[in-house]
Amino acid sequence: MRKLIVVNTPSDWTFNVSGVEVVSARDYITDSSFFDMKDVRVFNLCRQYRYQATGYYVSLLAEARGHKAIPSNMTMQDFRSQTIVKSISEDIDDLIKQTLHDLKTEKFTLSIYFGRNVAKKYNHLAKQLYNLFQAPLLRAQFSKAEEGWVMQSIRPISLRDIPETHLASVQESAEAYFSKKRYQAIKENTYLYDMAILIDKDEKEPPSDAKALEIFEKEAEKEGFFVEYIDKDDYSKIGEYDALFIRVTTAVNHYTYRFARRAHTEGLVVFDDPLSILRCTNKVYLSELLNKARIPTPKTMIIHKDNRDKLLEHFDLPVVLKKPDSAFSVGVVKAKDQASLDSTLDEMLAGSDLVVVQEYIPTDFDWRIGVLDRKPLYACKYHMAAGHWQIYNWTAEKTDQSGNVETFRLEDVPAHIVEVAVKAANLIGDGLYGVDLKEIDGQAIVIEVNDNPSLDHGYEDAVLKEGLYAEIVKTFKKRLEKRLEKRK
Repeated sequence: MRKLIVVNTPSDWTFNVSGVEVVSARDYITDSSFFDMKDVRVFNLCRQYRYQATGYYVSLLAEARGHKAIPSNMTMQDFRSQTIVKSISEDIDDLIKQTLHDLKTEKFTLSIYFGRNVAKKYNHLAKQLYNLFQAPLLRAQFSKAEEGWVMQSIRPISLRDIPETHLASVQESAEAYFSKKRYQAIKENTYLYDMAILIDKDEKEPPSDAKALEIFEKEAEKEGFFVEYIDKDDYSKIGEYDALFIRVTTAVNHYTYRFARRAHTEGLVVFDDPLSILRCTNKVYLSELLNKARIPTPKTMIIHKDNRDKLLEHFDLPVVLKKPDSAFSVGVVKAKDQASLDSTLDEMLAGSDLVVVQEYIPTDFDWRIGVLDRKPLYACKYHMAAGHWQIYNWTAEKTDQSGNVETFRLEDVPAHIVEVAVKAANLIGDGLYGVDLKEIDGQAIVIEVNDNPSLDHGYEDAVLKEGLYAEIVKTFKKRLEKRLEKRK
């Protein structure tokens, strides 16, 4: 990847760093030789990023040309909103308090040069702030409050804002930053695209096991993808890829959503996209969406503190209570009597203004229909865990936590099950989904639509085998090719 440092005037860049080209902003904006360059990374170090300033146009044109820009236009917009700054920085509140705990002053300024600070003890905080607010040079302001240290503001700075006493440290940080392995041309020329797979090695029940990921990687390489595994500390690397495949259990109030949002904004093809995560992970939204489309679901009621006493006027016990952001049976509780109903509602309403209540429909299994790009992909029967009413029983011994899985050819599944599943998934979008259904008296009843569905070796791929992963890879490729066509 070609690395361009873009500055107002070349004399602004006084550092000796190999492997980069220093270009004036005027040349980058007006010189036609930059228009059709491919595989370019633009490090925008202009003096101003404000709306319609030179720095603003450098990143704007970089994105229009298909170049990767730091900071991106979205990051520039984020800096302008204190609400967004505060919301994003809340993710590292504990780290801020822990890092600055021993300071005796009431205010503190942290300068961040290419993800580092001049003092090594602040480097972890500096890196995390850079991951959240990707600009080469940053300055954050903190103040001490009753609850501990809080960040008041963060903004990009220019090369001219660097104190002379910091220049040696900046030189060192720049050398380390631009010499990182991720910027080296280590790929073979046969690779057409870069794909990142987001994983969490510590997740107990990830959406895909190691063997499934291994097969997926091989299929991706056949289609011209260079695959790299990343984790939650690699947020700053997202813009370096063409595609992102999230294989960590997703949630809105979670780093997976931030990864999806930034990837989507940076123009990557991403599964799961942020809108699908927003829609699928909230059971209140799903309930309304399915009801409006007249798709059969269990009898459902949205409960809040003012109508909780009316619940038993509409339901017989037991009932199923779901936190709005429940996933993989976590946050889903069966209340079998008045006492358990009251205690569960008390607990759930303490954390959310709304709770989803559904009628309890006991079955031996749930259908799971995988849907990709608005078409059915695979079909499974997920049997209930031993002696349990759900597919997952997290309180059981490891060997009994989940029930058996049967995988079927799509043509062997009742047609109405597949039809209803696809209809429900298409309400969410055109991504990759797993639709859970029950069949009652010949009717397909949708329980939920899941983004980020399980894809484990020997289970979901038992029929299609490598073909399951090949279909997903081909969808990534088709969408990338379509985007490239639009740019021509």
